[in-house]
Amino acid sequence: MRFMIIVKATAVSEAGVMPDDDSVMNAMETYHEELAKAGVLLDANGLRPTSKGWRISYAGGRRTVIDGPFAETKELIAGYTLIQVRSREEAVEWARRFPAPFGENTDGEIEVRELYEPEDFEPGGVLARTHKPQAASQ
Repeated sequence: MRFMIIVKATAVSEAGVMPDDDSVMNAMETYHEELAKAGVLLDANGLRPTSKGWRISYAGGRRTVIDGPFAETKELIAGYTLIQVRSREEAVEWARRFPAPFGENTDGEIEVRELYEPEDFEPGGVLARTHKPQAASQ
């Protein structure tokens, strides 16, 4: 089972302010090292502010590019950690150990979401094309 631990953005993270306290980065590095040692870490990274990004809007059969920044900070993501574990309970335990993303004395929030897996879908169709077994190399 794969889960994404999502770090919710704040006004400070959207301003592009990096933590000035090394303890935040050290705690995050230690946490990710523990995940890696346990063999459950798939990927992790922080995201630049939305002022450096864009969205694609789909409406009426048309695509429109909308440059950031985006106003609703509470709906934005500042970073993520992707893990693969045996159960929801294991994911909850790892999430509980997640360091306070902006420091112990600063408000913050993470959200955890399970990813869909190929077995969640009916066999055949598009998944048969996109999730073919790898051919053995010779």
